[in-house]
Formats: sequence, C-alpha cells, structure tokens
Amino acid sequence: MQPLANIIGQNLEKLRKKRGLSLDKTAELTGVSKGMLASIEKGKTNPTVSTLWKIAMGLQVSFSYFMAESKTEIKKVKLKELKAFTDDSDHYHLFSLFPFHPGKKFEIYTIRLDAYASHVSEQHAGEEYILVGDGELLIEIGENHYKLETGDGLQFSPNQQHIYTNPLNKTVTIFNVIYYPE
Repeated sequence: MQPLANIIGQNLEKLRKKRGLSLDKTAELTGVSKGMLASIEKGKTNPTVSTLWKIAMGLQVSFSYFMAESKTEIKKVKLKELKAFTDDSDHYHLFSLFPFHPGKKFEIYTIRLDAYASHVSEQHAGEEYILVGDGELLIEIGENHYKLETGDGLQFSPNQQHIYTNPLNKTVTIFNVIYYPE
C-alpha cells in the first residue's frame, strides 16, 4: 500500500487533469494556494483535514474521494484458452473476452462466423458496437441492411432482432462490445 500522501496527491492530480483544470484555476475554486496544491499532488505534503475539506468542497467531490487507492489491474486474455459458446447451427462461435461487470457496465466478445453462415440475435438491452477484424459482415437491423468490411464498425441499439450474415467463403472475425448505460 502506498503512503496516504501519495494516494491523495495522485487522486487530486487525476481529477484536476480529467476536468481540464490548471493549478491556478483549482486554487481559485478551492481557496488552497497553487504551491500547496502542487506540493500535495507530488506527495510531498500531507494536507490537513481542513485543507482537504476545502479541496473536496471546491471540486465538489467527497472527502474520502482522495483517499481511495486505485487498483490498476491488468488482465490478459488469450482467445485460444477460452471456450466458445455456439448457436444451434454450430457456425457462430462467441468468446467472452471480458464478461459483464456491474462497475464497468460493458462486456466484450470476439465472434467468429463461418463462411456463408448467419446468426439471428434477439433483441436485448444496451448499446451494441460491432467492429470487423477480418472479413466481411452483413447486418440486418429491422428494415435496414449494412455491409461492413475489415476495419469497419457499426453502433446501434439492439432493441430489435438483428441478423449477422457472412457472405464470403471464409470465416469472419468480429469484435463486439455491449455497453449497458443503466
């Protein structure tokens, strides 16, 4: 675990930069001097409770926001080690790279659709993002038809049935992200 002064400093700097604030503007919003803010960000100064409250109030975040240690996780997934889910035809192979997690609100799949095969996806929640990694894909959403080639993408609301078709004599590889805003 890092020293608390470093955690506070990193969280302050990350928040300030995320909001596009200069040290001068942050000082103006919080009533804490630019020099003190810079010292806190570098982890050189452990702010007093009073100073941290001023910063929290000025930036409109909770007092404890600055004390949360961010856990940087790195997760490597190897496609060849994943078990594919298939449809009844056994021509649609779905690999769950990053399953849904409530804190992240999305899931990511790699899909392989065999030559000349189709797959019907029933309506579901979320926002869907399709990227073609290799090959060609036809997508039918209601009355609309879309042709995607390698490198192309499509974003849509999957609130109605959608059909994926591979028109070529080779497997198409698709990357699918489903985002759940609520």
